[in-house]
Amino acid sequence: MTSGNPCLRWRDAMERALYGPGGFFVAGTGPAAHFRTSVHASPAFAAALARQLTALDEALGRPARLDVVDVGAGRGELLRALLTHAAPELAARIHPVAVERAARPDDLPPEIDWRPEIPEGITGLLLATEWLDNVPLDVATHTPDGWRHLLVAPATGEETLGPALSPTDTAWLTTWWPHPPHPAPVINDFASGAAPEDDANSLIDDGGHGWGGQGDSRWGRVEIGRARDEAWAEAVSRIERGVALAVDYGHLRDTRPVDGTLSGYRNGRQVPPVPDGSCDVTAHVAMDSVASAGERVTRCAYTLVSQREALRALGADGGRPPLSQAARDPAGYLRALAAASAAAELTDPAGLGGHWWLWQPVGVTLDPLVAR
Repeated sequence: MTSGNPCLRWRDAMERALYGPGGFFVAGTGPAAHFRTSVHASPAFAAALARQLTALDEALGRPARLDVVDVGAGRGELLRALLTHAAPELAARIHPVAVERAARPDDLPPEIDWRPEIPEGITGLLLATEWLDNVPLDVATHTPDGWRHLLVAPATGEETLGPALSPTDTAWLTTWWPHPPHPAPVINDFASGAAPEDDANSLIDDGGHGWGGQGDSRWGRVEIGRARDEAWAEAVSRIERGVALAVDYGHLRDTRPVDGTLSGYRNGRQVPPVPDGSCDVTAHVAMDSVASAGERVTRCAYTLVSQREALRALGADGGRPPLSQAARDPAGYLRALAAASAAAELTDPAGLGGHWWLWQPVGVTLDPLVAR
């Protein structure tokens, strides 16, 4: 450790780096300048959600006010797109709410409500697209003496061993990350690593694979997802009737990554996850644990499928239009080809199509999101 760089638990360091004064998500131009999500990749994403929103509206009996709450709304891009894609009659009844800690954008349409907290009594749809991966969490490693926190110096990314885990965190790992990885060195100097070579102009989210730069000695790391479970359960509890939908990159209990997934992004590039406020700091979501936490609130069955499967069920399959269309309707063929290309990016299983969709209904019955 370097003197003058006090160490924090990762959860506290992430909270300050992402959401504190001048933090990554509350200052600057917003997430879209640094990484590419499904919302930014193609209008096909919002169009598919608009179709599902129409089905939800029908299931709810076409209420006079249909809430659409976007948690971690960035600069309101998804809500703007949904209002554009919704039929005029439905759009007139939508009450769009952006939940974000940043200041309200100057150019945000006045009909979009902007709040720092999730409202109570939602009737409609609660969306969380790539929100949970930025809910701060703790990082731990398994030592000969048992599980220990990893502490981090926010200014440099250097790590050192911290105290033993609480019984609550240990219980979470026992249930949801049940195979302790092998003990190994834990002290890192992320600042000494060289960022992976990639296209500086590319903003494609590659799934948030963990940083493995030069000098990286991380082995046997785990990310304690309990904070995400609690955040999701609290969000779902705000719904009176409707559906909560989380879209994020993640993993399941039988395929947890041995070395964790903590990573950083800045200006479209993967960088060391130094929690100094200069970059996004993110980690994949334990989707099955989050789903279980939501189920305890809703007491309803949930659907957990890949984005590829969900979008195909909603009509965005990325398939090319028939070549015969080019002869009889050249302009229509080109439009269909462009739409298929955009949808193909969203459904690519090696990219955005590998994201998970967690669909949790509350007091309403809808068909599960499965391809037909």
